[in-house]
Amino acid sequence: MRRGGQGEALAVWAVWVLTLLAVVVTYSRIDAAELYNVQGDGLGLGLSRAAVHTNWPFALVAVVLVLVAMRDLPRRAWWLAGPAIALCATMPPFVSQSHLNARWQNLVPGVGVALALGLGVAAIRRVGTSLQPRLPGDPVRLILAAVVLVLSLPWIAAELGFHLPGDLFMGQELFRTADGHLEAAVHLGEHHGWHGSLLLLSALVLSRVQSTGRLRTWLLVGTAALAAYGAVNATQDFWQEQLVKRGTVDWAIPSALYPGLKPVTLVTVLLAGFVAWLLTREQAILRA
Repeated sequence: MRRGGQGEALAVWAVWVLTLLAVVVTYSRIDAAELYNVQGDGLGLGLSRAAVHTNWPFALVAVVLVLVAMRDLPRRAWWLAGPAIALCATMPPFVSQSHLNARWQNLVPGVGVALALGLGVAAIRRVGTSLQPRLPGDPVRLILAAVVLVLSLPWIAAELGFHLPGDLFMGQELFRTADGHLEAAVHLGEHHGWHGSLLLLSALVLSRVQSTGRLRTWLLVGTAALAAYGAVNATQDFWQEQLVKRGTVDWAIPSALYPGLKPVTLVTVLLAGFVAWLLTREQAILRA
Protein backbone atom coordinates (compact mmCIF):
# COMPACT_ATOMS: atom_id res chain seq x y z
CA MET A 1 0.00 0.00 0.00
CA ARG A 2 1.34 3.47 -0.94
CA ARG A 3 2.21 5.58 2.06
CA GLY A 4 1.15 9.21 2.02
CA GLY A 5 2.84 12.24 3.53
CA GLN A 6 1.72 14.74 6.14
CA GLY A 7 -1.39 15.96 4.32
CA GLU A 8 -3.78 15.02 7.11
CA ALA A 9 -1.65 16.75 9.73
CA LEU A 10 -1.39 19.89 7.59
CA ALA A 11 -5.18 19.98 7.19
CA VAL A 12 -5.69 19.74 10.96
CA TRP A 13 -3.09 22.42 11.67
CA ALA A 14 -4.79 24.71 9.12
CA VAL A 15 -8.22 24.30 10.71
CA TRP A 16 -6.93 25.04 14.20
CA VAL A 17 -5.00 28.10 13.01
CA LEU A 18 -8.23 29.39 11.45
CA THR A 19 -10.07 28.88 14.74
CA LEU A 20 -7.34 30.82 16.55
CA LEU A 21 -7.76 33.71 14.11
CA ALA A 22 -11.53 33.61 14.62
CA VAL A 23 -11.06 33.75 18.38
CA VAL A 24 -8.74 36.76 18.16
CA VAL A 25 -11.14 38.67 15.89
CA THR A 26 -14.35 37.79 17.76
CA TYR A 27 -13.02 38.44 21.26
CA SER A 28 -11.39 41.68 20.10
CA ARG A 29 -14.66 43.19 18.84
CA ILE A 30 -17.38 41.71 21.12
CA ASP A 31 -18.11 43.11 24.57
CA ALA A 32 -16.85 40.75 27.27
CA ALA A 33 -20.34 40.75 28.89
CA GLU A 34 -21.68 38.86 25.85
CA LEU A 35 -18.90 36.26 26.04
CA TYR A 36 -18.19 33.53 28.58
CA ASN A 37 -16.06 34.03 31.70
CA VAL A 38 -13.58 36.52 30.28
CA GLN A 39 -12.61 40.07 31.20
CA GLY A 40 -11.02 42.88 29.24
CA ASP A 41 -11.56 44.26 25.79
CA GLY A 42 -10.00 44.83 22.39
CA LEU A 43 -7.05 43.02 20.90
CA GLY A 44 -5.68 42.22 24.34
CA LEU A 45 -8.73 40.14 25.15
CA GLY A 46 -8.61 38.45 21.75
CA LEU A 47 -5.00 37.42 22.14
CA SER A 48 -5.59 36.36 25.74
CA ARG A 49 -8.47 34.05 24.83
CA ALA A 50 -6.53 32.66 21.87
CA ALA A 51 -3.64 31.79 24.20
CA VAL A 52 -6.01 29.76 26.37
CA HIS A 53 -7.39 28.13 23.21
CA THR A 54 -3.91 26.77 22.43
CA ASN A 55 -4.00 25.05 25.83
CA TRP A 56 -7.54 23.70 25.78
CA PRO A 57 -8.51 22.06 23.62
CA PHE A 58 -5.68 22.32 21.09
CA ALA A 59 -2.94 20.83 23.30
CA LEU A 60 -4.90 17.55 23.22
CA VAL A 61 -4.74 17.48 19.41
CA ALA A 62 -1.10 18.57 19.44
CA VAL A 63 -0.17 15.36 21.30
CA VAL A 64 -1.55 13.27 18.42
CA LEU A 65 0.02 15.61 15.85
CA VAL A 66 3.41 14.93 17.45
CA LEU A 67 2.85 11.19 16.97
CA VAL A 68 1.85 11.75 13.34
CA ALA A 69 4.99 13.81 12.75
CA MET A 70 7.20 11.15 14.37
CA ARG A 71 6.01 8.63 11.81
CA ASP A 72 8.18 10.45 9.26
CA LEU A 73 11.03 11.72 11.45
CA PRO A 74 14.18 9.93 12.66
CA ARG A 75 14.16 8.38 16.11
CA ARG A 76 16.49 11.07 17.46
CA ALA A 77 13.60 13.54 17.07
CA TRP A 78 12.04 11.94 20.17
CA TRP A 79 14.36 14.21 22.15
CA LEU A 80 11.95 16.99 21.14
CA ALA A 81 8.80 14.92 20.72
CA GLY A 82 8.90 13.59 24.28
CA PRO A 83 9.09 17.05 25.92
CA ALA A 84 6.43 18.35 23.49
CA ILE A 85 3.97 15.66 24.61
CA ALA A 86 4.88 16.14 28.28
CA LEU A 87 4.38 19.93 28.10
CA CYS A 88 1.04 19.57 26.31
CA ALA A 89 -0.04 17.10 29.00
CA THR A 90 0.47 19.75 31.71
CA MET A 91 -2.58 21.64 30.39
CA PRO A 92 -5.34 20.53 32.89
CA PRO A 93 -4.27 22.54 35.97
CA PHE A 94 -3.61 25.66 33.88
CA VAL A 95 -7.10 26.04 32.39
CA SER A 96 -10.13 26.99 34.47
CA GLN A 97 -13.63 27.23 32.99
CA SER A 98 -14.43 29.98 35.48
CA HIS A 99 -11.58 32.23 34.29
CA LEU A 100 -10.66 31.98 30.60
CA ASN A 101 -8.22 34.87 30.39
CA ALA A 102 -4.61 33.90 29.80
CA ARG A 103 -2.19 33.54 32.68
CA TRP A 104 1.56 33.10 32.64
CA GLN A 105 1.09 29.41 33.37
CA ASN A 106 -0.54 28.95 29.98
CA LEU A 107 2.90 29.36 28.42
CA VAL A 108 3.86 25.86 29.60
CA PRO A 109 1.49 23.82 27.38
CA GLY A 110 1.82 26.62 24.80
CA VAL A 111 5.51 25.75 24.44
CA GLY A 112 4.48 22.11 23.92
CA VAL A 113 2.19 23.17 21.08
CA ALA A 114 5.01 25.25 19.57
CA LEU A 115 7.33 22.23 19.68
CA ALA A 116 4.61 20.14 18.03
CA LEU A 117 4.40 22.72 15.25
CA GLY A 118 8.16 22.60 14.76
CA LEU A 119 8.09 18.82 14.49
CA GLY A 120 5.19 19.02 12.06
CA VAL A 121 7.06 21.46 9.83
CA ALA A 122 10.13 19.19 9.87
CA ALA A 123 8.02 16.16 8.91
CA ILE A 124 6.33 18.08 6.07
CA ARG A 125 9.70 19.17 4.70
CA ARG A 126 10.88 15.58 4.84
CA VAL A 127 7.96 13.75 3.18
CA GLY A 128 5.64 16.40 1.70
CA THR A 129 1.92 17.02 2.05
CA SER A 130 0.30 14.16 0.15
CA LEU A 131 -2.70 12.44 1.72
CA GLN A 132 -2.99 8.77 2.60
CA PRO A 133 -4.53 6.51 -0.07
CA ARG A 134 -8.26 5.92 0.08
CA LEU A 135 -9.29 3.82 3.11
CA PRO A 136 -12.31 1.53 3.63
CA GLY A 137 -13.70 3.76 6.37
CA ASP A 138 -13.51 7.02 4.42
CA PRO A 139 -17.24 7.09 3.46
CA VAL A 140 -18.15 6.79 7.14
CA ARG A 141 -15.67 9.54 8.00
CA LEU A 142 -17.20 11.88 5.43
CA ILE A 143 -20.76 11.22 6.60
CA LEU A 144 -19.85 11.74 10.25
CA ALA A 145 -17.94 14.93 9.42
CA ALA A 146 -20.94 16.33 7.51
CA VAL A 147 -23.33 15.56 10.38
CA VAL A 148 -20.99 17.10 12.95
CA LEU A 149 -20.57 20.29 10.91
CA VAL A 150 -24.32 20.73 10.41
CA LEU A 151 -25.06 20.26 14.11
CA SER A 152 -22.21 22.64 14.95
CA LEU A 153 -23.62 25.55 12.93
CA PRO A 154 -24.82 27.49 16.02
CA TRP A 155 -21.35 27.21 17.57
CA ILE A 156 -19.58 28.14 14.35
CA ALA A 157 -21.73 31.26 14.13
CA ALA A 158 -21.01 32.09 17.79
CA GLU A 159 -17.29 31.59 17.19
CA LEU A 160 -17.52 34.19 14.42
CA GLY A 161 -19.43 36.57 16.69
CA PHE A 162 -23.08 36.33 15.64
CA HIS A 163 -26.19 34.25 16.27
CA LEU A 164 -27.38 31.87 13.60
CA PRO A 165 -30.63 33.24 12.09
CA GLY A 166 -33.83 31.21 11.84
CA ASP A 167 -35.70 28.92 14.19
CA LEU A 168 -34.08 25.56 13.39
CA PHE A 169 -31.47 26.02 16.13
CA MET A 170 -31.68 27.88 19.43
CA GLY A 171 -29.40 30.92 19.39
CA GLN A 172 -30.19 34.44 20.55
CA GLU A 173 -33.40 33.35 22.33
CA LEU A 174 -33.18 34.35 25.98
CA PHE A 175 -32.88 31.65 28.61
CA ARG A 176 -33.22 32.17 32.37
CA THR A 177 -30.36 30.65 34.33
CA ALA A 178 -30.63 28.98 37.74
CA ASP A 179 -29.70 32.25 39.48
CA GLY A 180 -32.42 34.17 37.63
CA HIS A 181 -30.33 35.94 35.00
CA LEU A 182 -31.37 36.10 31.37
CA GLU A 183 -28.79 35.09 28.77
CA ALA A 184 -28.76 33.95 25.16
CA ALA A 185 -29.32 30.23 24.72
CA VAL A 186 -26.06 30.15 22.73
CA HIS A 187 -23.66 32.82 24.00
CA LEU A 188 -21.25 34.44 21.58
CA GLY A 189 -17.67 33.21 21.40
CA GLU A 190 -16.20 29.80 22.22
CA HIS A 191 -18.24 26.76 23.25
CA HIS A 192 -16.96 23.47 24.59
CA GLY A 193 -19.41 21.79 22.23
CA TRP A 194 -17.59 23.33 19.27
CA HIS A 195 -14.30 22.27 20.83
CA GLY A 196 -15.68 18.75 21.06
CA SER A 197 -16.69 18.88 17.40
CA LEU A 198 -13.20 20.07 16.45
CA LEU A 199 -11.61 17.25 18.44
CA LEU A 200 -13.86 14.71 16.74
CA LEU A 201 -13.20 16.15 13.27
CA SER A 202 -9.45 16.17 13.95
CA ALA A 203 -9.63 12.54 15.03
CA LEU A 204 -11.54 11.58 11.89
CA VAL A 205 -8.81 13.12 9.74
CA LEU A 206 -5.80 11.89 11.74
CA SER A 207 -7.21 8.37 12.05
CA ARG A 208 -6.40 8.00 8.33
CA VAL A 209 -2.67 8.07 9.08
CA GLN A 210 -1.19 4.59 8.87
CA SER A 211 1.94 3.61 10.79
CA THR A 212 3.74 0.53 12.08
CA GLY A 213 4.97 -0.94 15.33
CA ARG A 214 4.48 0.73 18.67
CA LEU A 215 3.73 4.09 17.07
CA ARG A 216 0.69 2.58 15.35
CA THR A 217 -0.68 1.55 18.75
CA TRP A 218 -0.17 5.02 20.24
CA LEU A 219 -1.77 6.66 17.21
CA LEU A 220 -4.71 4.30 17.54
CA VAL A 221 -5.15 5.12 21.23
CA GLY A 222 -4.69 8.84 20.68
CA THR A 223 -7.16 9.22 17.83
CA ALA A 224 -9.74 6.99 19.53
CA ALA A 225 -9.49 9.03 22.74
CA LEU A 226 -9.81 12.32 20.82
CA ALA A 227 -12.85 11.05 18.94
CA ALA A 228 -14.64 9.78 22.04
CA TYR A 229 -13.89 12.79 24.25
CA GLY A 230 -14.85 15.17 21.48
CA ALA A 231 -18.07 13.33 20.61
CA VAL A 232 -19.25 13.18 24.23
CA ASN A 233 -18.58 16.88 24.87
CA ALA A 234 -20.23 17.96 21.62
CA THR A 235 -23.26 15.82 22.39
CA GLN A 236 -23.53 17.13 25.95
CA ASP A 237 -23.41 20.79 24.91
CA PHE A 238 -25.79 20.32 21.98
CA TRP A 239 -28.24 18.44 24.23
CA GLN A 240 -28.15 21.23 26.81
CA GLU A 241 -28.47 24.16 24.42
CA GLN A 242 -30.81 22.77 21.78
CA LEU A 243 -33.00 20.35 23.75
CA VAL A 244 -32.96 21.25 27.45
CA LYS A 245 -33.16 25.01 26.92
CA ARG A 246 -35.88 24.52 24.30
CA GLY A 247 -37.88 22.50 26.82
CA THR A 248 -37.91 19.37 24.66
CA VAL A 249 -36.35 17.29 27.45
CA ASP A 250 -35.89 17.81 31.19
CA TRP A 251 -32.87 15.59 31.78
CA ALA A 252 -29.43 17.14 31.20
CA ILE A 253 -26.33 15.15 30.31
CA PRO A 254 -23.66 15.72 33.00
CA SER A 255 -20.55 17.66 32.06
CA ALA A 256 -17.78 15.55 30.55
CA LEU A 257 -15.08 18.22 30.52
CA TYR A 258 -13.21 16.83 33.51
CA PRO A 259 -12.72 13.05 33.73
CA GLY A 260 -13.55 11.39 37.02
CA LEU A 261 -15.34 8.52 38.69
CA LYS A 262 -18.70 9.23 37.08
CA PRO A 263 -20.91 7.54 34.47
CA VAL A 264 -20.17 10.04 31.69
CA THR A 265 -16.46 9.22 31.96
CA LEU A 266 -17.25 5.51 31.68
CA VAL A 267 -19.30 6.23 28.55
CA THR A 268 -16.34 8.15 27.09
CA VAL A 269 -13.94 5.28 27.82
CA LEU A 270 -16.31 2.70 26.31
CA LEU A 271 -16.80 4.86 23.23
CA ALA A 272 -13.02 5.22 22.86
CA GLY A 273 -12.71 1.44 23.01
CA PHE A 274 -15.35 1.05 20.31
CA VAL A 275 -13.60 3.57 18.05
CA ALA A 276 -10.28 1.79 18.60
CA TRP A 277 -11.92 -1.51 17.62
CA LEU A 278 -13.30 0.03 14.42
CA LEU A 279 -9.90 1.43 13.49
CA THR A 280 -8.28 -1.93 14.23
CA ARG A 281 -10.78 -3.63 11.93
CA GLU A 282 -9.98 -1.14 9.17
CA GLN A 283 -6.27 -1.80 9.53
CA ALA A 284 -6.90 -5.54 9.41
CA ILE A 285 -8.77 -5.12 6.12
CA LEU A 286 -5.83 -3.16 4.70
CA ARG A 287 -3.36 -5.89 5.67
CA ALA A 288 -5.55 -8.71 4.30
